Amino acid sequence: MEETNDNLSPQESIRLIESMINQVKNSFGEDGHLYILWGWLILLCSIVEFILYNFLHYEKHYIVWSVSWVAFAYQLYYFASSRKKRRVRTYTGYIIGYVWLTYVVLLFLIGYLIGRIANDTYFYHIFPILLALYGMPLFLSGIIIRFRPLVVGAVSCWVLSVITTFLPYQYQMLSLSAAMVVGWLIPGYLMRAKFKAGLHS
Repeated sequence: MEETNDNLSPQESIRLIESMINQVKNSFGEDGHLYILWGWLILLCSIVEFILYNFLHYEKHYIVWSVSWVAFAYQLYYFASSRKKRRVRTYTGYIIGYVWLTYVVLLFLIGYLIGRIANDTYFYHIFPILLALYGMPLFLSGIIIRFRPLVVGAVSCWVLSVITTFLPYQYQMLSLSAAMVVGWLIPGYLMRAKFKAGLHS
C-alpha cells in the first residue's frame, strides 16, 4: 500500500487529496445539521434574553442559556453515533476534530476566566469575546474543507465582535443574533443544499 502511494503521479495525488477533503466534508459538514442546530439555538436564546432583559426586566435573564446543555449533550451523542458509521478517518478530519475540541475548551475556559476577572462587568464583556471566539472554528473549518461561506461567516463574527464593544449591553445580544444568521445559519443551509445536490448528482 505504501509503495503504491509513493508512485502516485502529481495529478493522482491531487485527486487523492480532493477525495479526502470531500470525505471530511461529508463526515463533519454532512448536511449542515450542527451548524443549523446551534445557529437556531443561539439565535433564539439571544432574542429571548433580549426580551427578558429589556421588556420583562427579569433579573435572571441569562437562565435561558441553560438549554444549551441539552444541545451539547445531543451533540456528543451525534458525534458518537456518527463515528460508528464513519468508514474512513482522514488526517484532515482528525485536524478538524481537534479544531472544534479546542473551541469547546476555550468557550468554557474563557467564560470562567471572565467571571473571575471581570466580576460585576462580566455581562458587558462576554458578548464581544464570544463573538470573536465563534469565528475561530468557522474560519479554520472553512479553510480546511474549502467552504467559503464558513470563512465569510467567521469574518462576520469578528467584525460584529468589534462593533459590539461600542453598543450598550442591552443591545449586544442582538449582535449575537446577527452573528448566528450570517456565521452559522446561512453557511449551514448552504452546506445542506450542497449536500443534497451531491446526493442527487
